[in-house]
Amino acid sequence: MPVGGVAPVVAGPGRLISGFADERSGQIAFYGLFLGSVDSGLTVDDVLRDNTDGVVRGNLLEFKLSIPDLNVVVSQCVKYLSAERLKGRPVPANIILIDLIAEVAYVYGSKRYMELVERVYSGAASKNNDGFVAGPFRERLDYGSSDLDRQRLIDVMRTNDYERIHLDANCIVGWGREYYRLNPAARKDAFLGDEGEIRNPDTFRDYIYPYEGPTNVEFQYLMDKLNDDLSKKNLGAFYTPKCYADKSLELLREAIKRVPEGNDYVIIDRCAGTGNLEKGMTDEELSHCVLSTIEFYEYKVLVELLGARTRAIIPPVASRSVFVAGGNVRGANAMSRSYLENEVVMRYVRDPKCTIIMYENPPFSEATSVDHQSKGKSGTATWRNDYVVKEMKKAISGTDISIQAAQDLGNSFIWSAFHYYLRQPTDSYVVYSPVKYWKAQNLISKRFIDGYGFNRRWFHTNIDACIMVALWSNEDSDMDGFTINGYDYDERNDCLKPAVPLEVKRLHSRVTDYYDKRPIPEADRRGVLAGLNGYETTSRKPSGKPAKGEDLLGYMAVYGAGFDNPELHSSLLTAGRYDGHGFYLHRDNYLEKLPLFCASRFISYNRGWTERGLIMKSADGKDQFERDVRSGKLDQWLLKCLLFTCLERQNHMVTFTGSDGEEYRNELTLDTTNGPTIAATDIARLQTGPDEAALLLQWDQLLEAAKATREYDPAITYGVYQIGTEIDTSRKDPITGKTIYNNVPVHSAMKALKPLLRDYYNTEIAPVLRKYEYIK
Repeated sequence: MPVGGVAPVVAGPGRLISGFADERSGQIAFYGLFLGSVDSGLTVDDVLRDNTDGVVRGNLLEFKLSIPDLNVVVSQCVKYLSAERLKGRPVPANIILIDLIAEVAYVYGSKRYMELVERVYSGAASKNNDGFVAGPFRERLDYGSSDLDRQRLIDVMRTNDYERIHLDANCIVGWGREYYRLNPAARKDAFLGDEGEIRNPDTFRDYIYPYEGPTNVEFQYLMDKLNDDLSKKNLGAFYTPKCYADKSLELLREAIKRVPEGNDYVIIDRCAGTGNLEKGMTDEELSHCVLSTIEFYEYKVLVELLGARTRAIIPPVASRSVFVAGGNVRGANAMSRSYLENEVVMRYVRDPKCTIIMYENPPFSEATSVDHQSKGKSGTATWRNDYVVKEMKKAISGTDISIQAAQDLGNSFIWSAFHYYLRQPTDSYVVYSPVKYWKAQNLISKRFIDGYGFNRRWFHTNIDACIMVALWSNEDSDMDGFTINGYDYDERNDCLKPAVPLEVKRLHSRVTDYYDKRPIPEADRRGVLAGLNGYETTSRKPSGKPAKGEDLLGYMAVYGAGFDNPELHSSLLTAGRYDGHGFYLHRDNYLEKLPLFCASRFISYNRGWTERGLIMKSADGKDQFERDVRSGKLDQWLLKCLLFTCLERQNHMVTFTGSDGEEYRNELTLDTTNGPTIAATDIARLQTGPDEAALLLQWDQLLEAAKATREYDPAITYGVYQIGTEIDTSRKDPITGKTIYNNVPVHSAMKALKPLLRDYYNTEIAPVLRKYEYIK
């Protein structure tokens, strides 16, 4: 690179392609010249994918300004082909290396490298390529100087041939996802079955060899990921990482020690999947197991692996006669009435000399999740109509158990374990589940013996959150809390990380206890309703009632104990929320309601796995909080909450003119361009230190940057969210696919605000929220 940082432009007489300054621009120029002759329907966007320089039909292209060592570049391409295989993409038959300065193309056949392609690589493809021997290239084409070679290069790029690959546990998920993308109506058996795609390729006949292993056991750990969307919703996730399964065996063995002398015992797992929880058991322990799983192909693997070593698997014979429509197993639905009447299980439950130990990782499927709601009614989870679920709803109605507990399939397993199976004080339940069933929903009140916290990310999810495996005794208890050891997983070394203590405290109240329940005068029952995005909505069926009056400045909705869907369960709006769930903010006491909104943002600034799923919202400290508010002790802290609220982007208060012709002004902002806001007036009482001064300065810079844009409307009183929505806009670069921000100074100011606000929240806001048990 010359002085000044400007790359030289490649140009000169007699060159086919000139005028490019770097590899990227040379690549684009090359495609601009050749792509139309190869396939007029292809665009640059079509061929640039998966971090490669391009895949054109059956050809992988790799561009360099110059190529001093062909071996190194071919090695890099082998890694790209390996990545294509893992993603379930066809492996191109040709590798074409392009030397842009020399205007030479080197063509290699992929076939000779397939053994290397079927390996798994880590790190950047451009690293650690020394020592690779590529062998001779098949063709050298001087496309810059020879018309004949130029035409030959076009002919090669027109070929659409691929090398077939062998399926293994490394790539089966990628090919499964691609299969279901191409065949959205297909069930799992269409891909993994004995007569399925992997054994008799049709969709992938040109890309994969038939899988010829004696069974599909190699893929057992990955079967959960290969469920189609509806099956995932109905079954939840059965997968349990080996390190976690081995650790939970310690709890199982504690339960076995509790078996009275002279008693037989059985270990019942109604959702065993492919037996991940049981694989580390001794033969003696397995001989006491009664296992079942509802999914047919998991059932086949379960029978094959453990059937001869267990006391029973339900049903006992893996034949096509147990297969039912939808890919399930006849008689294995643990939520059905027929399962409760199964003599193989119930003879042990009725035997007073047999101790029952339940050992389960129940499927996690929640009917109130955002994912469930986004699918609409067509994907309604069928488990909600099962016998046990209906019985549970009837049983908990009118009790102190949250009715929301019935919305989670895993809770139905937990409730039914104690209701139908565990009878004696020495019976035990070792169960994996998020802690909310005990902490927030009061689903059980039993004696806790021991337990661990694990990171849910390693259970075939993509979220860091705490899941607890607990050993419960079938003895009533009113315990208020306990401490467990938490273990994250070290993927590189395949072991558990050192333990961290995790405190689990029970909740005794709901955050909605903080709602302002004063009636709204009928004279103020007017106006419009807003959606979650803060703007007026007329497309949704309203269940909330509008209100607008001099005393009202906005609407807040914060509900639910957990943080599973923080953006759904937390709203701060200028107008009433269309579905209710909240309350109107009054000018006379809005400040003391702001900690409720602040509490709802906890997980946004604390994303560790030991926080999500374990820390929850409550009103347990409400009495002490309100006493301290009345005494004036919290005056300055409430103003800090106001500052945070004004600068927090989830504050969706916006200024707009409603369909009723009235203005809805954002009063919880520090923008005084159009006159003082309530927040700006009150924030003047805040005793500012360096942290507050830094936030206020950054806000000023953001607002000034916004005012300098074309999109800025001087009639609007802006908050951070409205600036982000209407001014900090972006577009995609049509060539690179990268995001380009339309107003870089605004975006830069917005980005700079976020870490300042995060640090301020965790230093000044969160500790006091913990003190008053807003978060617990």
